[in-house]
Amino acid sequence: VQLVESGGGLAQPGGSLRLSCTASGFIFTRATMRWYRQAPGKEREWVATISETGSITTYADFVQGRFTVSRDNTKNTMSLQMNTLTPEDTAEYFCQVIVNVRDYWGQGTQVTVSS
Repeated sequence: VQLVESGGGLAQPGGSLRLSCTASGFIFTRATMRWYRQAPGKEREWVATISETGSITTYADFVQGRFTVSRDNTKNTMSLQMNTLTPEDTAEYFCQVIVNVRDYWGQGTQVTVSS
């Protein structure tokens, strides 16, 4: 199983970024996928979940309608569109999957929101 995140970078407050997670090594169409994030000095926290087909998405309360998780099962990718970013969104963002009762994580992509 391999998960590779991309798309992080520097954004201004109020700006947008789109993160991607490219997956391999498992049957992507059978996997619920998740985004997490970890800010400096804080515990990792859940951001969003998307079901196998993409028909069901759930979000952490702090997202407040600003983020949209999606997936392309033809390309084995999951995305996180992040809008109206604030400095509090600064964190390393990770994609995660459970395969055969084992947790797998990507290496993360850094998002920094600053003026």
